[in-house]
Amino acid sequence: MTVVGFDTATADTAVCAMRAGEVLYEERLGLAPDGSPRHSTALLAEVERAADAAGGWSAVERIAVGLGPGSFVGIRIGLATARGLAASTGLPVDGVCTLDALARAMTELVAPARAEGQPGKDCLAVLDARRGEIFAALYAASGERLWEPLVAAPGDLVERLGELSMPPMAAGSGAVRFRDELASRGVAVPDDADPVHRVAARHVCALAAATADRGGDSLEPIYLRPPDAQRWRERDTPTRSD
Repeated sequence: MTVVGFDTATADTAVCAMRAGEVLYEERLGLAPDGSPRHSTALLAEVERAADAAGGWSAVERIAVGLGPGSFVGIRIGLATARGLAASTGLPVDGVCTLDALARAMTELVAPARAEGQPGKDCLAVLDARRGEIFAALYAASGERLWEPLVAAPGDLVERLGELSMPPMAAGSGAVRFRDELASRGVAVPDDADPVHRVAARHVCALAAATADRGGDSLEPIYLRPPDAQRWRERDTPTRSD
């Protein structure tokens, strides 16, 4: 199966074309020189390059897109692009939880231990949610999701980790930012520069291909909390007293 997939829920613009597990094209663009994400300026061009590498849109069988959690604006851009491409190409489009894609990279790291008959560490995908919070989900070494995606203060996450029989491995922007808090519970976090901390679109493609036989996941975004604009409106709306 040939899949073109992308994720814009984090600061990166990640795009990939994959056929039967083989990466045909992959790019992961960081922030622009002015410090802004490149979702709105570079995504569509990268997606077209990915489709060209696969032999053109006529050779592509599915489109996959990251659903978040992450940046509200980034998620909206990704979903709007996916829906527009689906409408213009007639291809089915599948949504993939961004934390699932991040976790897949970690499960690949622990795969050698599992191949030797060892249980392998659970994997904690953690994204920096700003506002002093994190987005997170816990996965077994096999990739099975153990905790549904959640938003929490780092201290609350650390407290919940204390309920586990063994500390997991953690990766993602939130794991990097809150390394010390996680380490207090014995959580192993790879070096800051390790690429496992950044979402790779190859994992978005792989997850979409794996669920294609059941129609994939819906395109409902995973926000976990209201956007800043809504919170500001609620804050600024005067309350009425009778």
